[in-house]
Amino acid sequence: MTIGKIAWDDTVLPFQLDLSDIRGRVARLDGVLNGILAQHDYPEPIEALVAEMTLLTALIGETMKLRWKLSLQVQTRGALRMIATDYFAPEAEGEPARIRAYASYDPDLVTKAPAYDQLEDGYFAVLIDQGPGTTPYQGITPLAGGALARCAESYFAQSEQIPTRFELNFGNVPQADGSFHWRAGGVMLQHMPKASPFAKDGGTGEGGLLRPEDLLRDDDDGENWRRVNFHLDTVDELELIGPDLPPTDLLVRLYHEENPRVFDAQPVRFGCTCSEDRVRQSLSIYSAKDIAHMTTPEGLVTADCQFCGAHYELDPQTVGFEADK
Repeated sequence: MTIGKIAWDDTVLPFQLDLSDIRGRVARLDGVLNGILAQHDYPEPIEALVAEMTLLTALIGETMKLRWKLSLQVQTRGALRMIATDYFAPEAEGEPARIRAYASYDPDLVTKAPAYDQLEDGYFAVLIDQGPGTTPYQGITPLAGGALARCAESYFAQSEQIPTRFELNFGNVPQADGSFHWRAGGVMLQHMPKASPFAKDGGTGEGGLLRPEDLLRDDDDGENWRRVNFHLDTVDELELIGPDLPPTDLLVRLYHEENPRVFDAQPVRFGCTCSEDRVRQSLSIYSAKDIAHMTTPEGLVTADCQFCGAHYELDPQTVGFEADK
């Protein structure tokens, strides 16, 4: 099956199920994902992990009252060393949010095993930076559950104590011209925050981690959560990534009895904040002697952006805190 560009690609649609006190997001990524992956030549399992992290970043970033940047990170001792993603809030109403991502890995350790098997003994982290004059927030949870989506659910249960569910699909799908193109789609559900958690003595997840169900009593809230998740379990993988079912129609199919209410979709784009000025700023802590050690035989100080691949060449006399003014 081939899938072409469709109108709701690269958007995140917020919705609310008022009868169940549950909110959510539907995301469809196309150009964003290909913009990120085209910068690198990752092995297939690493590409899949970056795709999953990018999709999670889009869904989580849109849920937050973000003034500047949300970052997700995974660090492990396995074949995958690290994935870092950034979600930059829209600079003005109606403008797109921007996402970037990159991965580092040991090519000698990458196998043909499933993507998550490339991870070992690591953690999943969420970092929120609201800009100058604020203190960045960081929350960390161990890798567990067999998928990055399960790690994200564990983070929300452990750190935010908000029941959260992700249902994702992503892949490199064939196009009409015979080429392949990455697409991703997913649904995020969150029970509206409560005054206090109900789980007191550890959770039922791997290693005693909290799971979404551990935070809900066996009452109307718990029943609503189970019912809404039961319907999400019926979603078809192709329904998540398109092309024939708009996100609004997907919500009606899944939750017509819940009276879903949708809000304006948030467009997202691939975007990087690197610049020559930022490179110069990062080098400003080094002395002329340090800069000399960084200088190439061609007499240049060079830097490459790991996110977008931009290459910078600078005169060593003009960088560092002893630079010629």
